Amino acid sequence: MILSAGKLPRTLAEVSSSTRPRRYAGKDRDLTTLNQPSTAFTRSLASSSRAVKVTAVVFGSLLIAAASQIEVPFFPVPMTMQTFAVLLVGLLFGARLGAAAVLAYLAEAAVGLPVLSGGDALVSLLVKPATTGYLVGFVGAAFVAGLIVERTAGRIWGTVAAAVAGEVVLMTLGVAFLAWLIGAESAVTYGFVPFILGDVLKIVLAVAVARGVGRLSLPTAL
Repeated sequence: MILSAGKLPRTLAEVSSSTRPRRYAGKDRDLTTLNQPSTAFTRSLASSSRAVKVTAVVFGSLLIAAASQIEVPFFPVPMTMQTFAVLLVGLLFGARLGAAAVLAYLAEAAVGLPVLSGGDALVSLLVKPATTGYLVGFVGAAFVAGLIVERTAGRIWGTVAAAVAGEVVLMTLGVAFLAWLIGAESAVTYGFVPFILGDVLKIVLAVAVARGVGRLSLPTAL
């Protein structure tokens, strides 16, 4: 059969068009982005069984408890690793599981376990209520950090933004409650300014660890 001059180009174009990968609109458009290596841990945890998720929440709460007891000499005040652990759990676990891990940590403190900074339990807030806002802020920080990581799908700028946003939520709630107790000026002076340098370092560390651990994936059998 003899093809006309105009028929061949159109036929080749049709073949090329049929074999070319298609771009889909909507959620499917982001499938490649969602499968970035840095989100492997978060994705594998989200698709795991309920038992694995519960185990992760408990482990996350114990990680925060352990980090709360670590005090690093720093200027102008000593630095604990509590905030680092809260941000890390949010970045790795995602919004809901990250917040659940912090709530589990607070529940451990509520039943009298010495898991707060300095080995205190939650009852200590009756005599030292200044940290109440920061403890509430931990829940918000983990949730917001996890939510932004999920929305930005593992991009480096998204991880940084998530950690910064989580820290902003934490400090806002903490300083706001402290201002209610001692006044706004004193709250900023004693509850915010001394911690700026330490919190910046903890944000950097949390992002670095999350980017590294995030590439690990839980076994599919789980």
